[in-house]
Amino acid sequence: MTTTHRTFVSYIDRTREFYAAQGYERPYQWAQNEGAPFAKLPKPLADCRVALVTTASVFREKGVDPGSLRGGKQVWSGETQPPPDRLFTDDLSWDKQATHTDDVESFLPLTALRGYTESGRIGSMASHFFGVPTDYSQRRTLEEDAPEVLRRCREDGVDTALLVPL
Repeated sequence: MTTTHRTFVSYIDRTREFYAAQGYERPYQWAQNEGAPFAKLPKPLADCRVALVTTASVFREKGVDPGSLRGGKQVWSGETQPPPDRLFTDDLSWDKQATHTDDVESFLPLTALRGYTESGRIGSMASHFFGVPTDYSQRRTLEEDAPEVLRRCREDGVDTALLVPL
């Protein structure tokens, strides 16, 4: 069978090419955390409390300085009920000619998660979802943002979290 088009986007290659085009001499180094192995859930998924984590931020009207939207690029929390009508995504990198983020459910599937709760596939939804800033600092992500998300998840009684980056 002959492939007539590319079937995936190689984000690793794309990122390396982007950094090279910006004039960086060294290619981008992807974060690796060998000390954080995959682990089995502590109990069946049908008994777990699940949270969502997004890279979007609180929606603000156009004209607001994007740098101020994330409060200095801090982890934040939002209520899952009712789900937000909009989140701010204009400062993130995504193909704005090919798609849009008007449908919050496409990158923060709270309604779908609620359906899984009602069907018994998961035990419950966390009362909050969590927003993390996109940051090119691996140190900050590993040493500050990830522990803060974990603290908030524990505060909300979360057993597992789904990461839904934009």
